Amino acid sequence: MKETKWESSVILVDADYIDKVAFDLTVNFERMIGRRIPQADMALWLECVALDGGMRPVESQVIQVVLLHKKAQMDNFTPGNFAELDGKAFEGRLGEFLISCVPVEDLTTMDDLFVDSMQVIANAEEVQRLIVVPDAEHIYNKVREGLRHADPDKHVTVLAMQPMEGGNFRQEILGYSLMAALGIRSEEIKER
Repeated sequence: MKETKWESSVILVDADYIDKVAFDLTVNFERMIGRRIPQADMALWLECVALDGGMRPVESQVIQVVLLHKKAQMDNFTPGNFAELDGKAFEGRLGEFLISCVPVEDLTTMDDLFVDSMQVIANAEEVQRLIVVPDAEHIYNKVREGLRHADPDKHVTVLAMQPMEGGNFRQEILGYSLMAALGIRSEEIKER
């Protein structure tokens, strides 16, 4: 990555992966609860991810979001077009979210770019909180290894669909934030 000025809180996302997971959840839960599920609300999802990463409302807080992608858009999120999302910001309950969309070029793979970006961000002096959403089913060992030497004073959280073994970071379940963004309520599931 080029020389970048990082905020103190950064969310790094494999956007192609979360789009796939949102699709899988939609298909499964539409059958389970018997209703159509709308596209996931990107702003709500990012706020839920920030909360899962331990963030709380702070005046003038800026949260930097980096969406890595190969596709042109996410089909299961609104807004989902990377060209429209790139460089945009929104004000949420936790602060201002600044979104950058970074395409994966043919010179590298999503896995390599994700791990390299994660390490650059984790090692940036100004970053105090890092929340990563990798395709953990495929690259969790690389993520765990890549964060092995991260500053122990930094607050690092990895979101995955299931608890993963080891690592010197917090873990949270990705499905909860996606269910909230898709408008799936726990009461609906309990009723079935």
